[in-house]
Amino acid sequence: MKGAKNSIWIVSYPRPEHVTAINWLNDSTNVSFHMFKVEAIKIGESPPAPLFTLIVGKPNDTDGESEGPSPRDKLLYEFWKGLLERANKKTHLHSNISPLCQSWIGTGAGKSGLSFNYVIFMHAAKVELYIDAGSKDGSMELNKKRFYAIKEAESDIEAKFGEKLEWQSLEAEDRRACRIMKMLEIGGYRDDIDKWPQIQEDMIDAMIRFEKALRPHIDELDR
Repeated sequence: MKGAKNSIWIVSYPRPEHVTAINWLNDSTNVSFHMFKVEAIKIGESPPAPLFTLIVGKPNDTDGESEGPSPRDKLLYEFWKGLLERANKKTHLHSNISPLCQSWIGTGAGKSGLSFNYVIFMHAAKVELYIDAGSKDGSMELNKKRFYAIKEAESDIEAKFGEKLEWQSLEAEDRRACRIMKMLEIGGYRDDIDKWPQIQEDMIDAMIRFEKALRPHIDELDR
């Protein structure tokens, strides 16, 4: 709409390329773009209701006032800023990513619908390969096909990574996407800031080993 000052994008799963696009638009235009994740929730016997979670956006400051980022947002932004600065000295995998005020950052894995993600919790972290071809027809079948094609090399991948991984087809949860991940009990963004450098280094080391172990098998996928 001509003259609009705000734009809202509602998605069922915010893929890394979606987040990158929203951040680019917020940096490049005077319009405030916001992305919300929508989920269905049900409490007791109540009918299902939508739950909207803000994933990324910027304050609308057209009235000259803005609440600004929350303390949690500031912590997450600073954590990712530090991690990316360290990571970019060791790998180019996430070199095109900017810090965000959210609990994860990711980049494409070389095939559409696959992404290497860093995730940070209050007192833990993880690295993951997220497999989601989107909402088009046949996407669930494609996700499962890719997941099990990679999983055929589970022993080789874990040997190269140096540790056991978690292989989640998410079929029991009746979800479209799949993931391969490693939880890291090394601390999180709520831990003492003095511990952040080591937490970040451990996450980067895990991601480098993770990507190296998975890369040949991702490249072998026929689609």
